[in-house]
Amino acid sequence: MGRVTLRALGRIYSRSELLQQRIRWRDKGQTVAFTNGCYDVLHPGHIRLLEYARSCADVLIVGINTDAGVRRLKGPARPVLPEKERAEVMAALEAVDAVILFDEETPRELLAELLPDLLMKGADWSHFIAGREEVEAAGGRVIAAPLRSGYSTTAIMEKLLAQQP
Repeated sequence: MGRVTLRALGRIYSRSELLQQRIRWRDKGQTVAFTNGCYDVLHPGHIRLLEYARSCADVLIVGINTDAGVRRLKGPARPVLPEKERAEVMAALEAVDAVILFDEETPRELLAELLPDLLMKGADWSHFIAGREEVEAAGGRVIAAPLRSGYSTTAIMEKLLAQQP
């Protein structure tokens, strides 16, 4: 049996660890992108957005809503997967360098501390991108990335529930 070589996967950070790592990335001259979401049921639309965000920067940080945060946003039946599992799956993706869980309604406070060079959300959130003001005031860019139609966690959940006897 051949040897298996594992890629250095992204890491799940605490807030203080991530802020320290952000300083190291800045000192190396690396550009940092940030995006966030529930990522309850990962689908191709998520993957495309993450890969696009990563292609725009040297480092991609993904903020993930905690279980309590997902319930507040999506209702008592969500999330499907617990936060630690969602974070582990996200950290395993090649495009992702860092993962952080946040419990606030939006990642605005985290973004005000982190000040990424690029803040990216899907165009479905272009009407409200939390942290926009903080990132732009620090000289960063905010991008509402185009979405491919046909991908929706809510639609996937509805389809699964409709198939139950």
